[in-house]
Amino acid sequence: MNLLIKNGLVVDPLSAKAEVCDILIEKSNIAKIGKNLNSETKVIDASGKVILPGLIDMHAHLRVPGREDEETILTGSQAAVKGGFTTIMCMPNTNPRIDNASVVDLIKKEGDKTGLLDIIPVGAITKAQEGKELSELAELKDAGCLAVSEDGMSVENSHLLRCALEYSKMLGLLVISHCEEKSLSHGGLMHENLVSTRLGLRGIPDIAETIVLARDIELGRFTGSKIHIAHVSSARSVDLIKRAKDDGVDITAETCPHYIALNDEAVAAFNTNTKINPPLRTEKDRQRIVEAIKSGVIDCIATDHAPHNKAEKELEYNLAPFGTIGFETALSVAITALLENKIIDWIQLARLMSLNPAKRLGLKDKGFIKEGIEANLVIVDPRNEWVVQEEDIVSKSKNSVFMDRKLKGSVEITIYKGKVVFKR
Repeated sequence: MNLLIKNGLVVDPLSAKAEVCDILIEKSNIAKIGKNLNSETKVIDASGKVILPGLIDMHAHLRVPGREDEETILTGSQAAVKGGFTTIMCMPNTNPRIDNASVVDLIKKEGDKTGLLDIIPVGAITKAQEGKELSELAELKDAGCLAVSEDGMSVENSHLLRCALEYSKMLGLLVISHCEEKSLSHGGLMHENLVSTRLGLRGIPDIAETIVLARDIELGRFTGSKIHIAHVSSARSVDLIKRAKDDGVDITAETCPHYIALNDEAVAAFNTNTKINPPLRTEKDRQRIVEAIKSGVIDCIATDHAPHNKAEKELEYNLAPFGTIGFETALSVAITALLENKIIDWIQLARLMSLNPAKRLGLKDKGFIKEGIEANLVIVDPRNEWVVQEEDIVSKSKNSVFMDRKLKGSVEITIYKGKVVFKR
């Protein structure tokens, strides 16, 4: 079906232009971009709205296979397109793990059935994520993986990680690093400082992140491999990443909406949705992360969408699992916390959530808006204010750290391959 989108503010991060114009979509591609376009086709009036390239999430958990009670490919996809995502990367800590071609094929086939967006599985660095033997990385690449990770834990054996980086360099895979020293974080429930002492909760110090980050940076430097740092949460991590970039290490980094908008004081109510790994850290850490987003030290905003069913999250704080869902709130949190406070503009936001992830993953025709490429777009109402409520959440799990919070900016329409896959 052909579409004509009229009078929207078209934000293209590749050309760094944002101007009001029309977009004509024919079949699955952008046929023409210009002013006063006319066509005998369905018209979408985007006056007062912002048109972004489809969002790309480098870090999400779909729980398939193994925990379909928490999320399915379908419900995760529906939640993602509601949030404006047209491409998502799903992490390998499933049951069984995404450590072979058959599991990759399963996820991709189930994703294709929905017809809602592109799902790209992330392969496990080691078999069964046991940290003992490398997965068949070439097999994972051939099956469609663009990246590998041990998300949920770090590869403790430095020699094994060195080998993974060297093989990945040959294969053209990106290594996504979860930086956590388990001997320092074990048993911890939130960030370690005076707040954790006041609340009587065992803490996780920021060095649990930075010790492993420093090692992984050095391995990336030594091997000359591409490395991407997941869910950066601390000010010290930002400093290490900046220094590595200045030194020419091939490194990129992501943070998540909850580290942009919240700090450890959010834990005071003992709401288990605030139990996140890495934990919410201090206001100083939050401000440093926001500064790193503005300066470009942090390249991407990813959701770390981590669904858990209600029974699990209703346990005591020390027993509840870590994680918050994020597909449906990520863009609005970024608008509320960053754009409304004039920290970044729409072009920078489109880079963080579309162009930069596409570039890092080698997705050549994604992350920008241009004639001739596939029409993956999101139309946003920047003025709409809304409150996150459980009954409106599409994800199968409802564990949002932003529950009952007022956000600004909402996705009106998501278009995938020229087809409207979500409309508010």
